Amino acid sequence: MFDPNSPDPTRPVEALSHQGPDMRAFIKRRSSFFILLAVVTAQILLLSAQITRSHNVRLIRYWAVAVFDPLQRTLRGVLDASGGAYTTYRNLWHAQQESQELHVQLVAAQAQIQRLAEQAGETQRLRSLLEFKSQLALQTVAAEVIASSPGENSNAVFIDKGWDSGLTSDLAVIAPQGVVGKILAIFPHSAQVLLVTDPSSGVGVTLAQSRVQGVLKGGSGNLCNLHYVMNEEPVAPGEPVVTSGLDQVYPKGLPVGAVVKVGDGNIYRNIVVKPSVDLNRLEMVLVVLKPSAPQQQALNVPARP
Repeated sequence: MFDPNSPDPTRPVEALSHQGPDMRAFIKRRSSFFILLAVVTAQILLLSAQITRSHNVRLIRYWAVAVFDPLQRTLRGVLDASGGAYTTYRNLWHAQQESQELHVQLVAAQAQIQRLAEQAGETQRLRSLLEFKSQLALQTVAAEVIASSPGENSNAVFIDKGWDSGLTSDLAVIAPQGVVGKILAIFPHSAQVLLVTDPSSGVGVTLAQSRVQGVLKGGSGNLCNLHYVMNEEPVAPGEPVVTSGLDQVYPKGLPVGAVVKVGDGNIYRNIVVKPSVDLNRLEMVLVVLKPSAPQQQALNVPARP
Protein backbone atom coordinates (compact mmCIF):
# COMPACT_ATOMS: atom_id res chain seq x y z
CA MET A 1 0.00 0.00 0.00
CA PHE A 2 1.33 3.40 -0.88
CA ASP A 3 2.24 5.70 2.07
CA PRO A 4 2.25 9.36 1.10
CA ASN A 5 4.63 10.19 4.00
CA SER A 6 7.16 7.62 2.99
CA PRO A 7 10.18 8.96 1.16
CA ASP A 8 10.05 8.79 -2.58
CA PRO A 9 12.67 6.33 -3.61
CA THR A 10 12.97 8.17 -6.91
CA ARG A 11 13.91 11.49 -5.17
CA PRO A 12 17.44 12.01 -3.94
CA VAL A 13 17.80 12.01 -0.21
CA GLU A 14 19.13 15.35 1.12
CA ALA A 15 22.29 14.96 3.09
CA LEU A 16 21.92 15.72 6.78
CA SER A 17 23.55 18.96 7.79
CA HIS A 18 26.43 18.59 10.22
CA GLN A 19 25.75 22.12 11.54
CA GLY A 20 22.59 21.09 13.44
CA PRO A 21 19.18 22.85 13.05
CA ASP A 22 19.02 25.85 10.72
CA MET A 23 19.35 29.02 12.92
CA ARG A 24 17.47 31.18 10.47
CA ALA A 25 14.57 28.77 10.42
CA PHE A 26 14.58 28.76 14.24
CA ILE A 27 14.45 32.55 14.40
CA LYS A 28 11.78 32.68 11.71
CA ARG A 29 9.58 30.25 13.58
CA ARG A 30 9.94 32.32 16.83
CA SER A 31 10.01 35.77 15.28
CA SER A 32 7.00 36.91 17.23
CA PHE A 33 8.78 36.14 20.52
CA PHE A 34 11.86 38.13 19.59
CA ILE A 35 9.75 41.06 18.42
CA LEU A 36 7.90 41.03 21.72
CA LEU A 37 11.23 40.89 23.63
CA ALA A 38 12.59 43.86 21.67
CA VAL A 39 9.41 45.89 22.30
CA VAL A 40 9.49 45.13 26.02
CA THR A 41 13.19 46.08 26.26
CA ALA A 42 12.53 49.34 24.42
CA GLN A 43 9.61 50.13 26.71
CA ILE A 44 11.76 49.47 29.79
CA LEU A 45 14.49 51.76 28.47
CA LEU A 46 11.94 54.48 27.68
CA LEU A 47 10.39 54.16 31.08
CA SER A 48 13.77 54.22 32.80
CA ALA A 49 14.64 57.32 30.84
CA GLN A 50 11.46 59.00 31.99
CA ILE A 51 11.26 57.75 35.59
CA THR A 52 13.37 59.69 38.08
CA ARG A 53 14.64 58.67 41.50
CA SER A 54 15.62 60.93 44.33
CA HIS A 55 17.53 64.09 43.53
CA ASN A 56 15.98 64.12 40.00
CA VAL A 57 18.25 61.38 38.71
CA ARG A 58 16.96 59.41 35.77
CA LEU A 59 16.62 55.72 36.40
CA ILE A 60 18.62 54.81 33.33
CA ARG A 61 21.37 57.10 34.46
CA TYR A 62 21.21 55.56 37.91
CA TRP A 63 21.53 52.10 36.41
CA ALA A 64 24.41 53.21 34.17
CA VAL A 65 26.21 54.68 37.16
CA ALA A 66 25.56 51.55 39.19
CA VAL A 67 26.97 49.38 36.41
CA PHE A 68 29.95 51.47 35.31
CA ASP A 69 30.98 53.17 38.57
CA PRO A 70 32.73 50.07 40.06
CA LEU A 71 34.56 49.58 36.79
CA GLN A 72 35.53 53.23 36.73
CA ARG A 73 36.66 53.12 40.34
CA THR A 74 38.70 49.98 39.69
CA LEU A 75 40.26 51.51 36.59
CA ARG A 76 41.03 54.72 38.47
CA GLY A 77 42.59 52.76 41.33
CA VAL A 78 44.77 50.83 38.90
CA LEU A 79 45.83 54.06 37.19
CA ASP A 80 46.51 55.77 40.51
CA ALA A 81 48.52 52.78 41.75
CA SER A 82 50.46 52.66 38.48
CA GLY A 83 51.13 56.39 38.65
CA GLY A 84 52.20 56.13 42.28
CA ALA A 85 54.49 53.21 41.51
CA TYR A 86 56.03 55.08 38.61
CA THR A 87 56.49 58.20 40.74
CA THR A 88 58.08 56.12 43.51
CA TYR A 89 60.39 54.40 41.03
CA ARG A 90 61.37 57.73 39.50
CA ASN A 91 62.07 59.24 42.92
CA LEU A 92 64.12 56.21 43.93
CA TRP A 93 66.09 56.40 40.70
CA HIS A 94 66.79 60.09 41.25
CA ALA A 95 67.69 59.39 44.87
CA GLN A 96 70.11 56.67 43.78
CA GLN A 97 71.70 59.01 41.23
CA GLU A 98 72.04 61.74 43.85
CA SER A 99 73.48 59.21 46.31
CA GLN A 100 76.09 58.13 43.79
CA GLU A 101 76.98 61.74 43.02
CA LEU A 102 77.21 62.56 46.73
CA HIS A 103 79.41 59.50 47.27
CA VAL A 104 81.77 60.65 44.51
CA GLN A 105 81.84 64.14 46.00
CA LEU A 106 82.48 62.69 49.47
CA VAL A 107 85.40 60.60 48.21
CA ALA A 108 86.83 63.63 46.41
CA ALA A 109 86.38 65.78 49.53
CA GLN A 110 88.07 63.17 51.73
CA ALA A 111 90.99 62.97 49.29
CA GLN A 112 91.21 66.77 49.29
CA ILE A 113 91.15 66.87 53.10
CA GLN A 114 93.84 64.19 53.24
CA ARG A 115 95.99 66.11 50.77
CA LEU A 116 95.54 69.37 52.66
CA ALA A 117 96.30 67.62 55.96
CA GLU A 118 99.46 66.15 54.45
CA GLN A 119 100.48 69.57 53.14
CA ALA A 120 99.76 71.13 56.53
CA GLY A 121 101.83 68.44 58.25
CA GLU A 122 104.70 68.92 55.83
CA THR A 123 104.53 72.68 56.31
CA GLN A 124 104.63 72.22 60.09
CA ARG A 125 107.61 69.86 59.83
CA LEU A 126 109.47 72.30 57.58
CA ARG A 127 108.69 75.16 59.95
CA SER A 128 109.99 73.19 62.93
CA LEU A 129 113.11 72.23 60.99
CA LEU A 130 113.77 75.85 59.95
CA GLU A 131 113.23 77.08 63.52
CA PHE A 132 115.63 74.43 64.78
CA LYS A 133 118.13 75.35 62.07
CA SER A 134 117.95 79.05 62.97
CA GLN A 135 118.73 78.20 66.62
CA LEU A 136 121.86 76.25 65.76
CA ALA A 137 125.25 77.95 65.63
CA LEU A 138 126.15 75.51 62.88
CA GLN A 139 126.09 75.46 59.11
CA THR A 140 123.58 72.85 57.96
CA VAL A 141 121.88 71.61 54.80
CA ALA A 142 118.26 70.47 54.86
CA ALA A 143 117.57 67.13 53.18
CA GLU A 144 114.62 64.83 52.63
CA VAL A 145 114.65 61.12 53.36
CA ILE A 146 113.90 59.37 50.06
CA ALA A 147 114.47 55.68 50.84
CA SER A 148 115.66 53.17 53.40
CA SER A 149 117.98 50.24 53.05
CA PRO A 150 116.21 46.94 52.33
CA GLY A 151 115.55 44.59 55.22
CA GLU A 152 113.23 44.38 58.19
CA ASN A 153 115.76 45.91 60.60
CA SER A 154 117.02 48.61 58.30
CA ASN A 155 119.61 50.82 60.03
CA ALA A 156 120.36 53.14 57.11
CA VAL A 157 118.40 55.63 55.02
CA PHE A 158 119.06 57.66 51.89
CA ILE A 159 118.66 61.43 51.58
CA ASP A 160 118.29 63.59 48.47
CA LYS A 161 121.53 65.56 48.90
CA GLY A 162 125.04 64.54 47.80
CA TRP A 163 128.21 65.93 46.28
CA ASP A 164 126.23 68.59 44.45
CA SER A 165 125.25 70.09 47.82
CA GLY A 166 128.76 70.03 49.26
CA LEU A 167 128.28 66.95 51.44
CA THR A 168 131.06 64.59 52.39
CA SER A 169 131.25 61.39 54.43
CA ASP A 170 131.23 61.34 58.25
CA LEU A 171 128.95 64.35 58.55
CA ALA A 172 126.43 64.36 61.41
CA VAL A 173 122.77 64.07 60.51
CA ILE A 174 120.32 65.48 63.04
CA ALA A 175 116.64 66.33 63.49
CA PRO A 176 114.85 68.77 65.82
CA GLN A 177 114.43 65.93 68.35
CA GLY A 178 118.10 64.94 68.34
CA VAL A 179 120.80 62.88 66.63
CA VAL A 180 119.88 60.67 63.64
CA GLY A 181 123.22 59.28 62.48
CA LYS A 182 126.08 60.12 60.14
CA ILE A 183 126.71 60.01 56.40
CA LEU A 184 128.24 56.68 55.43
CA ALA A 185 128.42 56.86 51.63
CA ILE A 186 128.16 59.85 49.32
CA PHE A 187 126.84 60.01 45.73
CA PRO A 188 126.39 62.84 43.23
CA HIS A 189 122.77 63.57 44.15
CA SER A 190 122.14 61.44 47.24
CA ALA A 191 123.83 60.02 50.32
CA GLN A 192 123.47 57.02 52.63
CA VAL A 193 123.02 57.77 56.33
CA LEU A 194 124.02 55.23 58.98
CA LEU A 195 121.57 55.47 61.87
CA VAL A 196 122.63 55.48 65.52
CA THR A 197 120.76 52.18 66.00
CA ASP A 198 123.24 50.34 63.77
CA PRO A 199 125.71 48.18 65.76
CA SER A 200 128.63 49.53 63.72
CA SER A 201 127.84 53.14 64.60
CA GLY A 202 129.50 54.92 67.50
CA VAL A 203 128.53 58.19 69.15
CA GLY A 204 130.51 59.85 71.93
CA VAL A 205 127.96 60.74 74.60
CA THR A 206 127.63 62.13 78.10
CA LEU A 207 125.04 61.39 80.77
CA ALA A 208 123.38 64.76 81.36
CA GLN A 209 123.16 64.47 85.17
CA SER A 210 126.18 62.47 86.25
CA ARG A 211 128.32 63.82 83.35
CA VAL A 212 129.75 60.34 82.87
CA GLN A 213 130.99 59.74 79.33
CA GLY A 214 130.67 56.66 77.19
CA VAL A 215 130.12 55.39 73.65
CA LEU A 216 126.65 54.75 72.28
CA LYS A 217 126.21 51.91 69.79
CA GLY A 218 123.22 50.30 68.15
CA GLY A 219 121.44 47.47 69.90
CA SER A 220 118.32 45.45 69.22
CA GLY A 221 114.72 46.52 68.71
CA ASN A 222 115.58 50.10 67.60
CA LEU A 223 117.37 50.69 70.91
CA CYS A 224 120.99 51.51 71.69
CA ASN A 225 123.51 50.37 74.28
CA LEU A 226 125.75 52.71 76.24
CA HIS A 227 129.22 51.20 76.68
CA TYR A 228 132.18 51.85 79.00
CA VAL A 229 130.34 53.19 82.05
CA MET A 230 131.72 51.68 85.26
CA ASN A 231 129.48 49.78 87.66
CA GLU A 232 130.09 52.28 90.46
CA GLU A 233 128.84 55.23 88.39
CA PRO A 234 125.33 56.38 89.35
CA VAL A 235 122.95 55.98 86.43
CA ALA A 236 119.15 56.19 86.73
CA PRO A 237 116.44 55.29 84.21
CA GLY A 238 115.10 58.38 82.45
CA GLU A 239 118.44 60.23 82.55
CA PRO A 240 119.03 62.18 79.32
CA VAL A 241 121.98 61.34 77.10
CA VAL A 242 123.66 64.04 74.98
CA THR A 243 126.62 64.14 72.59
CA SER A 244 130.04 64.79 74.10
CA GLY A 245 131.71 66.06 70.92
CA LEU A 246 134.76 63.83 71.51
CA ASP A 247 134.14 61.73 68.38
CA GLN A 248 134.77 64.77 66.12
CA VAL A 249 131.59 63.94 64.19
CA TYR A 250 128.66 65.11 66.29
CA PRO A 251 128.65 68.61 67.78
CA LYS A 252 128.60 68.77 71.57
CA GLY A 253 125.34 69.00 73.50
CA LEU A 254 122.89 67.50 71.00
CA PRO A 255 120.19 65.24 72.53
CA VAL A 256 120.67 61.55 71.74
CA GLY A 257 118.12 59.74 73.90
CA ALA A 258 117.24 58.68 77.43
CA VAL A 259 118.17 55.75 79.63
CA VAL A 260 115.41 53.13 79.83
CA LYS A 261 117.20 50.25 81.58
CA VAL A 262 120.25 49.91 83.83
CA GLY A 263 121.99 46.74 85.04
CA ASP A 264 125.37 45.77 86.46
CA GLY A 265 127.91 43.83 84.42
CA ASN A 266 131.35 42.39 85.11
CA ILE A 267 133.07 45.77 84.92
CA TYR A 268 130.75 48.09 83.00
CA ARG A 269 127.08 48.70 83.43
CA ASN A 270 124.54 47.36 80.95
CA ILE A 271 122.70 50.52 79.95
CA VAL A 272 119.93 50.59 77.34
CA VAL A 273 119.10 53.94 75.72
CA LYS A 274 116.06 54.80 73.65
CA PRO A 275 116.86 57.30 70.85
CA SER A 276 115.08 60.64 71.11
CA VAL A 277 114.26 60.55 67.37
CA ASP A 278 111.68 58.14 65.98
CA LEU A 279 113.92 56.74 63.26
CA ASN A 280 111.06 54.81 61.64
CA ARG A 281 109.27 58.06 60.74
CA LEU A 282 112.07 60.20 59.38
CA GLU A 283 111.10 62.63 56.65
CA MET A 284 113.27 65.75 56.92
CA VAL A 285 116.76 66.01 58.43
CA LEU A 286 119.65 68.44 58.70
CA VAL A 287 123.20 67.58 57.68
CA VAL A 288 125.81 69.41 59.78
CA LEU A 289 128.65 70.69 57.61
CA LYS A 290 132.21 70.81 58.85
CA PRO A 291 133.00 74.30 60.11
CA SER A 292 135.96 76.17 58.75
CA ALA A 293 139.01 76.76 60.94
CA PRO A 294 137.88 80.23 62.12
CA GLN A 295 134.39 78.93 62.81
CA GLN A 296 135.77 75.92 64.70
CA GLN A 297 137.94 78.21 66.80
CA ALA A 298 135.00 80.49 67.50
CA LEU A 299 132.91 77.53 68.61
CA ASN A 300 135.63 76.26 70.96
CA VAL A 301 136.33 79.65 72.55
CA PRO A 302 133.73 80.60 75.16
CA ALA A 303 132.07 83.95 74.76
CA ARG A 304 133.25 86.79 77.09
CA PRO A 305 130.73 88.23 79.50
